[in-house]
Amino acid sequence: MAHPLVPQIIDLATPVAEELGLEVVGVVFHTNQSPPVLRVDIRNPEQDTGLNDCERMSRALEASLDAAQIVPDAYVLEVSSPGISRQLVTDREFISFKGFPVIVSTTPPYDGQQEWTGQLIRRDETALYLNQKGRVVEIPCSLITKVQLDQRR
Repeated sequence: MAHPLVPQIIDLATPVAEELGLEVVGVVFHTNQSPPVLRVDIRNPEQDTGLNDCERMSRALEASLDAAQIVPDAYVLEVSSPGISRQLVTDREFISFKGFPVIVSTTPPYDGQQEWTGQLIRRDETALYLNQKGRVVEIPCSLITKVQLDQRR
């Protein structure tokens, strides 16, 4: 379950990221650590997200968080890139990774399989389309539990 401060942090971090030409793709607040760790994942839509992007976002976000006083106690801010193993969620990600190898998980199994691999063709309102060695496979969106980039290739 997400920490109750996460929506406020996202509301604060999103315009900070946009000013820097970046996008916020995830926020997690780990309060079970001492001090708590606030992790913000960012993405540079123009190029690979680099250390410089993370440093710029960290400095700008730290100043905004301190000024807003959203987090009441001491915490550690981590700004990072989610990396290539991440799940595809947004329409933009499905468009950006067209042609990339993906792993699609379904529940319940579809056509006797729970995991599908292939090159991403596209996703629409009803289905996700994969290219499996020249054969197009159509998987109903209602059965898909996860789509992630396939790093095994």
